[in-house]
Amino acid sequence: MLKCRTLWRTLAPLARTSSTVCRQNARRAGLNNGRLPACVPAAHMSTAPAGGGRENQLYVLLVGATCVGGAIYAYRTVKGDSQRYQDRIDEISSRPLKTFTEEPATPTQSEPPAPSPAEPSPPAPDADPADPPSVWIASTAEEPAVEASPQEAAEPAAALIVEEEPPAAEPAEARPGVVAEDEPVIEASPEEAAEPPVVEPEPSPPSEPTPAELTEPVAESEPPAAESAAAEPAEPQLEAVTESGDASPASHKVSSHTPYLLIGGGTASFAAARSIRARDPGARVLIVTDELVPPYMRPPLSKELWFSDDPSVTETLRFKQWNGKERSIYFQPPSFYINAEELGSAENGGVAVLTGKKVVHMDVRGNKIKLDDDTEISYDKCLIATGGVPRNLQVIERAGEEVMKRTTLFRKVEDFKSLDKVSRNVKSITIIGGGFLGSELACALGRRSTESDLEVIQMYPEKGNMGKVLPEYLSNWTTEKVKKEGVKIISEALVKSVVSKDDKLEIQLKDGRLVKTDHIVAAVGLEPNVDLAKSAGLEVDSDFGGFRVNAELQARSNIWVAGDAACFYDIRLGRRRVEHHDHAVVSGRLAGENMTGANKPYWHQSMFWSDLGPDVGYEAIGIVDSSLPTVGVFAKATAKDTPKAATEESGTGIRSESETEHTASSPVASSAPSPTGVQHKDEYGKGVIFYLRDKVVVGIILWNVFNRMPIARKIIKDGEEHADLNEVAKLFNIHDD
Repeated sequence: MLKCRTLWRTLAPLARTSSTVCRQNARRAGLNNGRLPACVPAAHMSTAPAGGGRENQLYVLLVGATCVGGAIYAYRTVKGDSQRYQDRIDEISSRPLKTFTEEPATPTQSEPPAPSPAEPSPPAPDADPADPPSVWIASTAEEPAVEASPQEAAEPAAALIVEEEPPAAEPAEARPGVVAEDEPVIEASPEEAAEPPVVEPEPSPPSEPTPAELTEPVAESEPPAAESAAAEPAEPQLEAVTESGDASPASHKVSSHTPYLLIGGGTASFAAARSIRARDPGARVLIVTDELVPPYMRPPLSKELWFSDDPSVTETLRFKQWNGKERSIYFQPPSFYINAEELGSAENGGVAVLTGKKVVHMDVRGNKIKLDDDTEISYDKCLIATGGVPRNLQVIERAGEEVMKRTTLFRKVEDFKSLDKVSRNVKSITIIGGGFLGSELACALGRRSTESDLEVIQMYPEKGNMGKVLPEYLSNWTTEKVKKEGVKIISEALVKSVVSKDDKLEIQLKDGRLVKTDHIVAAVGLEPNVDLAKSAGLEVDSDFGGFRVNAELQARSNIWVAGDAACFYDIRLGRRRVEHHDHAVVSGRLAGENMTGANKPYWHQSMFWSDLGPDVGYEAIGIVDSSLPTVGVFAKATAKDTPKAATEESGTGIRSESETEHTASSPVASSAPSPTGVQHKDEYGKGVIFYLRDKVVVGIILWNVFNRMPIARKIIKDGEEHADLNEVAKLFNIHDD
């Protein structure tokens, strides 16, 4: 084009001169004949010096030569471009062969990409190395990818290796105690990258067993198929850590985005996950927990596990319920969950657990969280179910490292394993706290003390066991029952100081008493975990603690809170915060439903229960506070009025499973006569205790009375005044043999 432009600039003056000559000759001829020729378009002629006829011939010749030259130049230019394009294509097509044959040097890769879920798994020992899969070479955006043969793939490659259409990857068979079972994903060195990857020959797909703990149905998770990976930068990947028994954690890569994010690996999170999957079978749910195990139930940690005859119970974590049936503390086996690395590509969704990770920051505007390893995960909807952390006494915290090492704050599986080991190696254990947990552990360890030389001491500031919950007469009766289990009780004890001296812990009380022990268990309550409140800008209740939520358990438009960390409004009892298993189940289930658009309010009155061994147990609902006025109606207990008999009748050891699924419609009162008032202390075999506020029943304890909680729930829901609570007690049939 540049040559044509230059030629035109040279010929243009000549063309204009020739045109002027023609115009002037025509004008002369017209003047000579007395008229202008009509065929000459004078307006289209230009002015120039006069010329002759030879110039006209030169003009025509030059114009013709210009046209012919331009056409020849255009033809050669187009033909040359086509030839250069074809040469470029041939060069690109032959480039992979040159890469492998002419550049055998080991390549260096500055920033290897994280493997996507569609990439093949690391070599398996039992796979056939004679049949390696094909490898795809990704070049620049302009260059097409060319498939290399298996022989070429064995040589070091300078290009980035990416699979364009890999086969569907199936999760490997899960081992007990592992959330995501695939072999550890480790970034290989350049030398190791030269070896072709081999895919597991026969992985077993995950299957969903029959639900054991929560009765909410859920669609079965199909084996996820891996999506095709494009030859472009993959989205950021994160590490997932799982643990199998005592094995070291394995690393996996998980997607940086999940539609449903559940923070916390407890009962509430698991209930929410099942509820989400029940309403949205294709949902992808990610549970993030700082524990190294999948979700499990906490009540057996202080109850049935301690009465197991299996010496390996700390490893199997299986126990026999009071009805003799055996089960695991885990809600579901590992096969229920899908691998965290495959969650993003799972066609039918599923539930994955990211273990060993703690959420340290929450960006509610950006809809993302940051983990303790600085990785980030974005979400569409989020549930905060962080539960709580055990409280400790300040005198123990200030006592020094040696005292802290010999103190257990009982909450998790690791705490159960640790305390079980300690109880077999020391001669004295002191439990500080007289509430539910402290009394349960005291009875459990007291039963073990009868088989060994272990001394079990329980101390608390109240006058009797569970003095903040039970009326004084019933608290004293319970204390005597605990003493019969082999526990030494020290009541009205306020700890002044704790020191380590002569390989013993000396507990100095404010009244001057001194207690020497080998180990301390602090069971003094639970503090709701609201660490995310500051970064997330969520409101924390100043009276009860926990995240304040509305009736639908919402803290923000796409953030819900459930379990121990939720401070909710009870339409009958006002704002509350509940720290019990049943509340975690029901609130988690409701939060999961609302995360999928149910918009249901929380109206359920949750219950809780405690067992002091297989013979004494109680269930409670509402506000049970010993400072409130109470009315107790008791009767003589029979052989069927025990926790063991209750579980045999209901078929489950976690009694809230059956209680929360039933409602009371029209209870029929017993026709048997009932005594008035509180009975003799030796006759507290079974009964009902009503807690009153403004003459209205706000709380009920069923003492060795089981499977009657729907009736108690209805009484509190009605919120009516009752002139004679003895008649109300007949609804529970406590006088029937």
